Amino acid sequence: MRADLVLTNGKIFTMNPSQPHAEAVAIKDGKIVQVGTNDDVNRWIGKDAKIIDLKGKTVVPGFIDTHIHVADFGTVLAWLDLSNVRSIQELQAALKARVQRTPRGKWVIGRGWDQNRFAEMRLPTRHDLDAFSADTPVILYHECGQICIVNSKALELAGLTKQTVVTGGDIDKNAETGDPTGVLRDAATSLVWKFVPMMTEDELVEAVSLAFEKIVKAGVTSVCWIVLSSMELPVIKKLHVQNRLPLRVYVVVPVDLLDSVLASTLPKQSADNALRIGGVMIFADGYLAARTAALFQSYKDCPDSSGKLLYTQEEMNALAVKICKANLQLVIHAVGDKAVDAALNTVEGTLKEACGKELRNRIEQAAVLNEELLQRMKNHKVIVSVQPCVVDSEFRVWSAAERLGPERVQWLYPIRKLISEGVKVSGGSDCPMEPLSPLLGIKAAVTREFFSEECVTVEDALRLYTIDAAYAIFEENIKGSIEKGKLADLTILSRDPWMVEPKEIGDIKVEMTIVGGRVVHT
Repeated sequence: MRADLVLTNGKIFTMNPSQPHAEAVAIKDGKIVQVGTNDDVNRWIGKDAKIIDLKGKTVVPGFIDTHIHVADFGTVLAWLDLSNVRSIQELQAALKARVQRTPRGKWVIGRGWDQNRFAEMRLPTRHDLDAFSADTPVILYHECGQICIVNSKALELAGLTKQTVVTGGDIDKNAETGDPTGVLRDAATSLVWKFVPMMTEDELVEAVSLAFEKIVKAGVTSVCWIVLSSMELPVIKKLHVQNRLPLRVYVVVPVDLLDSVLASTLPKQSADNALRIGGVMIFADGYLAARTAALFQSYKDCPDSSGKLLYTQEEMNALAVKICKANLQLVIHAVGDKAVDAALNTVEGTLKEACGKELRNRIEQAAVLNEELLQRMKNHKVIVSVQPCVVDSEFRVWSAAERLGPERVQWLYPIRKLISEGVKVSGGSDCPMEPLSPLLGIKAAVTREFFSEECVTVEDALRLYTIDAAYAIFEENIKGSIEKGKLADLTILSRDPWMVEPKEIGDIKVEMTIVGGRVVHT
């Protein structure tokens, strides 16, 4: 038997403790058949084998992103990119060009501007947009996503006037006239967004295909696709039927779509390991940035608020049992300590009794913890899914220290404590809210600035996106490490993450992505 593909002369980090390093890999029929020295794989080389000389480049198991909103990412990629504009004048030029090729009646949506980069050093207003978009509704999101600027046409369609008030957000108004300036903040952004027409199914299929191109380019070979709307389910099915999934997809749906999934013809697991309907998510609470995460004690910067649980304990327990009996993974979004406590109550009190077996239950975020919660997660083998770039944003953008106060903030995303206690932790991006690149996530975990005692090693950070991520989706026996018999999912890097300065890890380039022995990016 001869290999289809052979990689030689490489620096291969296998994430397999019994054989941590190698220099060559042989692949046949989408699986790894040999890992070792160049001599070890020579016998697999036949006249039809494709040979890739790595010339000392680094190979790691294919990255696994355990929390990404694929449909949202595709949608955003279709928007006007304003991340590089350096003035309101440049913004206007980009808007003008987009409006000219936008069909009448369609919205122009953009993202990525930041007034701090503008030469004018001010927020744009609707008047800056109107001259180039009088008849085209426009909504342009700030880089942080919590602020947008809309033009007069969008204000008109949404019915926003000087009399409009909103809870949980702000509509900036002219100090003299009281008229909206077009700047909307926080909850006010949804007042316009709900009037933006949804993409058609075919449009979303194409948008997701574009997202996949970017995802494999980042070295990602598997994703946990966090579904947010029912429209995404037929898109997933169509992409699978049309053989347009360039990587492996583990689908996690919100609990309100559970019945739809059970009634659908989507495969629970495809024969080619390309698609699996795996998890169901219960949202126990909201987010720290909006003060909707459920805390036992009030927010330090808002004593009247402590967030709230979105379900009673009884409701959460009943939903969890339903998920368990459907033989799907329980995934609970829980940010605040009160929400994490409720999630653990569900795991401890109902699931083992109802289902008669230990399950790999996941908590997404598990942001605000304490020693007791950590030990309970350890005792019940709960998996924690984190997004390291989110950690940095919580401190740098969303003022976590002011939100939580000096004591609680020390227990915000204690990744190193979790790992040292033996809790399985997986890594994701939360893209498009945060950058896609796993290398940026690894850098964020290794170089954490706030409470640097929670920095982790390069190897532990890499585990978040490889073998431990595979464990989080029940697939550590078929992927997550470079071992004989496993799927040939590999990522080739331009540099060795162990040999560069930690702050340079995010600058490492992905030179090739291989899924099932097939090169999907080079």
